[in-house]
Amino acid sequence: MTMQERVRALQERHAVGGRVLPLVARRWPGALRATTTPASALAPAGDVLVSVVVPCYDYARYLPAAVESALQQEGVRVEVIVVDDRSTDDSADVAAALSRRHPEVRLIRNPTNVGHVVSFNRGWSESTGAYVVKLDADDLLAPNALARAAALLEAHPSVGLAYGHPRHFASADPPPARAGTITWTRWRGDDWLEERCRLGVSAITNPEMVLRSSLLAELGPMDPAIPYAPDFELSLRIAAVADIGYVGGADQALHREHPSSMSETHGSGLLVDLGARRDAFDAALRHVADPALRARLQELARRALAHDALRFASAAADRGRAASVHAPLTEFALAVHPTVASSRAARRLRRPARALVTAGAPLRRLARRLRHEAYYARWMVSGV
Repeated sequence: MTMQERVRALQERHAVGGRVLPLVARRWPGALRATTTPASALAPAGDVLVSVVVPCYDYARYLPAAVESALQQEGVRVEVIVVDDRSTDDSADVAAALSRRHPEVRLIRNPTNVGHVVSFNRGWSESTGAYVVKLDADDLLAPNALARAAALLEAHPSVGLAYGHPRHFASADPPPARAGTITWTRWRGDDWLEERCRLGVSAITNPEMVLRSSLLAELGPMDPAIPYAPDFELSLRIAAVADIGYVGGADQALHREHPSSMSETHGSGLLVDLGARRDAFDAALRHVADPALRARLQELARRALAHDALRFASAAADRGRAASVHAPLTEFALAVHPTVASSRAARRLRRPARALVTAGAPLRRLARRLRHEAYYARWMVSGV
């Protein structure tokens, strides 16, 4: 096990109930103003219906486990809508068999391949639940995750979405989901949105996000123009008009990492990621009603993205990578926020190639790693 894997394992052990990471998170500057309370002992009424929309393309091998994780949810009623996106494997047959065995499961077949965003939107348009989840066919919901999120949403009508900790795994079999002392954290939407702009990154991977369907009807569904960050854009858009809730003390979803996932194929690459985040911010911030606030948030987001691009470029240069690797990242940074041209990182990257790798490279790498791990630890325990 590498050192980074050891650090990740330590972080994961403390994510939903340990004592080490909360100390790191509490001392991290820029912490959000939040209201955190013990979760209500009252579960939502049994007639609360949650719609779980499962876009599926060539994931027949994963689909049964994903659907079963939804059907096994307690404390709420569940409808599962599988949208087969013209799969080339037997996904549609597997989904049809599931629908025959379980009346709560419905299959929609796309006549042509349209992508996961349009597939989700089609499934959501035919759903009837008060709340909705986009569950990719290779992911799983943790036991009782929907009851925990629905309880928060039922208790606090101002909250537009509720999310929690997604436990990532790369093993063939998923790890057991954990649940301890459950807490609810609520942020004002504009505060949460400002923090996302300040950091420039998403706090949500996808299956742990439970949305209020009525708000989705008001704002519109996921944006097909942002195929690599639609969940991020939607969370920002909701935060512009509603509060955000977080279920602490439990794993809310199990997110599978594997070589054929979209994040490792079409959605991989630093420039793809940076461009997707830029597009998500640009689209979502149009929903901020106050022009002055919108301009300030756009400035924060653009600056964060530019510094992220320079950080990636600097890391590539410190490893002695060719200019063809780090130059496009520097160009992206200057395009989204030209004022970073005067920063120390940008000035260093303008040096001749032979002068880029200096004696200071190990210290810069260590500083970048420590900063990243501190942010990651904070996200692990607080959701932000």
